[in-house]
Amino acid sequence: MELNGVEIEDTFCEGFGSNFARIIITAINEKWAKIAGQIATGYGTSTIHCDAEAAIDVILPSDKTPDKRPGVAVMFFVGDKKQVGNVVMNRLGQCVLTCPTTACFDGMNKSLDPSKEFEIKIGDNLRYFGDGFEEKIEGTTNWKVPVMDGEFVCQGTAKVGKGVAGGNFLIIGKDQASCLAAAEASIEAMKNVEDVIAAFPGGIARSGSKVGSKYSFLGASTNDAYCPTLRTKSDRTVLKEGDNCVYEVILDGATEEAIKKAMKLGIEAAVKVPGVNRISAGNYEGKLGKFLYKLHELGLE
Repeated sequence: MELNGVEIEDTFCEGFGSNFARIIITAINEKWAKIAGQIATGYGTSTIHCDAEAAIDVILPSDKTPDKRPGVAVMFFVGDKKQVGNVVMNRLGQCVLTCPTTACFDGMNKSLDPSKEFEIKIGDNLRYFGDGFEEKIEGTTNWKVPVMDGEFVCQGTAKVGKGVAGGNFLIIGKDQASCLAAAEASIEAMKNVEDVIAAFPGGIARSGSKVGSKYSFLGASTNDAYCPTLRTKSDRTVLKEGDNCVYEVILDGATEEAIKKAMKLGIEAAVKVPGVNRISAGNYEGKLGKFLYKLHELGLE
């Protein structure tokens, strides 16, 4: 299969289930909402070592937020169901409560199975920072906590749902510049798709990994099959002559539909950039997760 003259390999990506919370952060303007969102989701690229895979989902205009102020939706994906509450509360407490003018609300839209959603405490715990001066806002579950620029408003609880982590595609290019431009175009194309995040820096991963390592203390190591400098050194290589750069776009989403929509838009944008040799995807022969997305079945056009 070819798209805009670029080969789309007949393969699939492989995702697995993960728990997630979606939180809306608002502020006096978009600048401060984005700052709070970026800080709260920092160090959130991979649960191999981070406590969450986290990133800004979408920018929200004031008519789309609970308090009618500019905002962002952020998503936190956590493998261990028992840890979601602590992870989200700690990040909100350290990074949003502390940020000028912000407020926090539950932002759950959809999940794989609404019947399995549960709640975690956010404002119901963060309110204690008010040292007895905190107050429940009448007719709501929201708390207002006195802070030095006024009040921090936070919803009492937030929902946690089951989503998909690990959707991905690989952009294989002739050089670093064109491959990076294609990956950037992919991220730009999917930036308004709700309920999906690309948690790596700028949404792009250069350090694709494989399971295992020659070093016993590591559970994952560099994916030598896609490292251009190892094309003549590794017997696992799948790169061809002229394949001199590979970037991976890794996606987490609330639903399968969100993952597939983002993949479709991202791939369609990438192949329009000159210098892309082909598009592939990372999988573990279907052994890692139950969510398999075939590139040829995404409706690419």
